[in-house]
Amino acid sequence: MFSAPGRWLPMLKAHADFVAKSAPQVRVTAVAPRDAVRRNYAESLELLRIATEMAVPQVTVDVGSGGGFPGLVFAAVFPEMRIHLVEPLQKRARLLEELAHQLGLGLVTVHAQRAEDVARGPLRDTANLVTARAVSELRVLLEYTAPFAAPGSRLMLPKGSALPSELAGASNALVQLSCAYRGIVTMRPEVSATIQVAVFEKTGATDARFPRRAGSPGRNPL
Repeated sequence: MFSAPGRWLPMLKAHADFVAKSAPQVRVTAVAPRDAVRRNYAESLELLRIATEMAVPQVTVDVGSGGGFPGLVFAAVFPEMRIHLVEPLQKRARLLEELAHQLGLGLVTVHAQRAEDVARGPLRDTANLVTARAVSELRVLLEYTAPFAAPGSRLMLPKGSALPSELAGASNALVQLSCAYRGIVTMRPEVSATIQVAVFEKTGATDARFPRRAGSPGRNPL
């Protein structure tokens, strides 16, 4: 599926060992250890496969990266990709920085801030790909992620069984955030029987009103 597995598979194993060793101090995932390979690594790789079918993005933003799923997995496979990991919890952000250093991923940048604040800075309207995993419901998630995407670029957001109802309620958020819904890509059943990737295209620059002040998207979704 991806070239040079002899290079990146050992990196993912080292990543998993580091996360497991750090677990008593920093909890980065709710996934049980027995499911970690499938849920954290296989699903991240499947998302990467879907996202790179046409081209490998130069700049990717991963919102709410946690333990680096999927952002650090992306970086291990494509070390030439510039990856920005947005993680507001300080312990997790420090863990991500240490992981990137240990794995030699020099093009990974960790932003230890809320997405609403980071998206008001230099990353606004710049990313070729934006993703987020297990962060929030779609109306909220779009406000967290869309401001990072450059016009014409993609947002690829993996979701579970609630996706149809969340999509039905997201029409106003899509209009306000200059996004268009482009469909759903289902993960291969051997990876996940439930996860679907909602694909959106950024159709224009982000309106100056968005994202709203930190905390506002969750309290009052668009």
